[in-house]
Amino acid sequence: MAGSLFYHFGRKVAPGVRKARWLWGSMTATDSELVQLEHDVGVDLACQARQQIQLDADPDVAEAVTGVGARLAERVANKHRSFRFEAFAAKAPNAFALPGGFVFVSRPIVLLCEGNRDELAFVLGHEMGHIISGHAIERIVTHSAVSVASRAAPVSGPLAGWLRRVGVQFLETAYSRDHELEADRLGVRLSAAAGYDPEASMRLLGRLAEMKDASPANDPGEYFSTHPTFDLRIRSIRQFLPRR
Repeated sequence: MAGSLFYHFGRKVAPGVRKARWLWGSMTATDSELVQLEHDVGVDLACQARQQIQLDADPDVAEAVTGVGARLAERVANKHRSFRFEAFAAKAPNAFALPGGFVFVSRPIVLLCEGNRDELAFVLGHEMGHIISGHAIERIVTHSAVSVASRAAPVSGPLAGWLRRVGVQFLETAYSRDHELEADRLGVRLSAAAGYDPEASMRLLGRLAEMKDASPANDPGEYFSTHPTFDLRIRSIRQFLPRR
């Protein structure tokens, strides 16, 4: 099923020599082939996203994001997957994940972690969880010109053009509650596997909850407000950690 969908994506989306790769993306495609197909979709989307945001020029922020991200990526079980992490300038905390392993986080999110790399690992791991679980590609498929229900139909236009129309703001909107909680659990697992403190996730979420309760002016922003409540996320992680 996934291979058939990727086939139609690829015929319209992947430019140049990549277009040929999609032709063998079928029901018989191997896991590594499907991962590569998803990566090619992400390459095109990431190029369009970079045209709509301003990458952060601070080398310390970039080093924190790429350093923590690389350490997490080393612990991903599926070695066919690769990840790229980039920080961008913004007024509010934001982050989004693109199919194929592209993770973007805003400078304010890095600052909210107060230099604590255990907390940053949870944030990056959460976004990686959306990619690993297929949430990122599923959201693109569901909301773009190609839907799961009409996968047999040809794509009406390139996904990069679709993203240019809807804007990266779409990518910053929330997933379903179940998807967000699943990404939290994967973020915690990746953090622990990479040697970071998984309980830092609860400390970060607890601190943000206290900030919000203390004053409306301290609201950590739309990125967090569109997720499940801090209390629910903390409870879910607390229940998951002993089982892990």
